[in-house]
Amino acid sequence: MKVNLTVLVFLFLISGCSAKRKIPTVKSLLLEQLKNTHTDQDWFVPVKKAIAGVTLEQSKWKEEANNHSIGELVSHLIFWNERVLTAFKEENVPEFNDDNDTTFEICEGIGWIAEKEKLDSIQNEWEELVEKATDDQLMKWHMSIANICTHNAYHTGQIIYIRKQNGWWE
Repeated sequence: MKVNLTVLVFLFLISGCSAKRKIPTVKSLLLEQLKNTHTDQDWFVPVKKAIAGVTLEQSKWKEEANNHSIGELVSHLIFWNERVLTAFKEENVPEFNDDNDTTFEICEGIGWIAEKEKLDSIQNEWEELVEKATDDQLMKWHMSIANICTHNAYHTGQIIYIRKQNGWWE
């Protein structure tokens, strides 16, 4: 009787552990990372939350000349997200002189609020296009998309650091 009960408990445990879980796909993992770095807070703060409420004056603040401001970091994120997105869409990507410092230049012509909206729009488009992407597209682009997510998370951390350093973070 004791052996039968042990076997039944063991079979019950195995059946509970072997419940079918949906195996993540490349698409689902990339979408999760795109959303986590854009709007959905999970392990870290997404960029949309990190720049929410930042004023124009705060966006221009720099500790030292060789450090970047929040506005410069947002410009840099716009540049790289938009550039890789353009390539992903198989559109003509403008020439680039490989001087990464130029990507931190603030887009003075569009203004701070428009710059935040532009980054949000680009990230929304990334999510929409990855959702619709074919397996072939994702096999070709998965590392670039994953790297964009890592890049976004890294610079979002810098934005939060600047805000905390100045008492602009709650």
